[in-house]
Amino acid sequence: MYTMKEVCEQVGISYETLRFYCNEGLVPNVKRNKNNYRDFDERNISWLKSLQCLKKCDMSIKDMKKYMSLCLGGTSTISERKRLLAIQKELLLSKINEINESINFIDNKQKFFNGVLAGEINYTSNLVDVDK
Repeated sequence: MYTMKEVCEQVGISYETLRFYCNEGLVPNVKRNKNNYRDFDERNISWLKSLQCLKKCDMSIKDMKKYMSLCLGGTSTISERKRLLAIQKELLLSKINEINESINFIDNKQKFFNGVLAGEINYTSNLVDVDK
């Protein structure tokens, strides 16, 4: 069994985050010791690592709760869980595309600025008139 502090160190989350997850009901089946402190087991830690991954995937707390509820439903909910994860994957792929477009914009601007600084390209601006 592990204390909250030990779990935070193993999972790589803050004490406040762990407490929030527990208070939101996102960590089911956590036992309490004789002093009424939470005692976590290996399954709790594995689940918390899954929650961290879902968080990194930008899944909302509401969707994490839905996913958890489906997990608690057993094998009959696997198709629905797959669907929920597929939706999240599509959102992430869309964000990757947006990031790549932004990187391309920056790369093109850097090339333009390099050309201007090297005297190879005349400077133009979409905001102000440029004196020649």
